[in-house]
Amino acid sequence: MYEDFHVTDRWSGEDLHCCWKGTMVAIATRHADAVDVRFDVNGRPMWIALPCTAWVEQKKRLGKVITDQLAAQIAGRYLKQLIEEGYDSRREVYTMTVTEVLEHLDAVVAEAKQLGAMPAIPAGPAEIAAASKSGS
Repeated sequence: MYEDFHVTDRWSGEDLHCCWKGTMVAIATRHADAVDVRFDVNGRPMWIALPCTAWVEQKKRLGKVITDQLAAQIAGRYLKQLIEEGYDSRREVYTMTVTEVLEHLDAVVAEAKQLGAMPAIPAGPAEIAAASKSGS
């Protein structure tokens, strides 16, 4: 779904290849209460920050947690929407709100149900490299 996808830039018409590269807790790296999900967009890094409070709200809402796999899908769906709506390609980090995280989570889960399963994200460097090559 959103771990490796192509999308057309609204303004330039350019085909952009977006590929998930990793997920890290931003508390240590940026001193932010967020989880940062990195994508390469035509080889250029793009970070989507999901606030940690979204995990708390999701747990309250449905009693379930947001997994790393779901976080990558949520961030990828958000990135795709940003590009389709005409994002600022000079920005390297976009921060989602809790509401946006939960809305995209619901949409991702609904899409996964239609597909029959959530796509797996690559777990190690070799899998990431293989996924990147197969998506090109």
